[in-house]
Amino acid sequence: MLIAAIGILVALPAMILVAIAIRFSSKGPVVYSQVRVGMDRRSARRRFGDCRRQSDLGGKPFTMYKFRTMVTGADKTQQWATVDDPRVTSVGRVLRKYRLDELPQLFNVLRGDMNVVGPRPEQPEIFAHLRTSIANYETRQRVRPGITGLAQVKQGYDTSVEDVERKLDFDLDYLVSRSTARDLRVMLATLPVMVFKKGSR
Repeated sequence: MLIAAIGILVALPAMILVAIAIRFSSKGPVVYSQVRVGMDRRSARRRFGDCRRQSDLGGKPFTMYKFRTMVTGADKTQQWATVDDPRVTSVGRVLRKYRLDELPQLFNVLRGDMNVVGPRPEQPEIFAHLRTSIANYETRQRVRPGITGLAQVKQGYDTSVEDVERKLDFDLDYLVSRSTARDLRVMLATLPVMVFKKGSR
């Protein structure tokens, strides 16, 4: 939370400029919100035997914030963004290349929904599909999702289930070996991803 608070103060001028660019380049809100699947705090017994739960999303849902990078209404269908996705605006392409669209998630960290480092949170519909398609996929929900993570600095945006399978290996590796020192290394490794567009698509 301390790092998120410092990050907001440092990035505030950039966030203001990004907001102005989005506002005057395309119609729609500056900040985009979307429900994502968060941390699963339930014990194994409650996870598989709680009959009071109407539906099991795999973790606590929360509202995640991003700068809008697509045209309004692009989220009507749940799908991965693709290379040269026509839904992405001109300003949005720049934001995605440098990962600047993720900056509002620093507020999610202050709210306790996310960590700076952790597995990326997924949309409920896509999460439901992935956990039936990929073994042990739901295990990644045992920690808070993150703005950046080991998988994000090692690989670019997901475009297929195969991409997710490769990222899951990194997520599970992080789960069993996470520490403050490793979180700091991941944060440092995120800087060249943002500055040199390493790993972005």
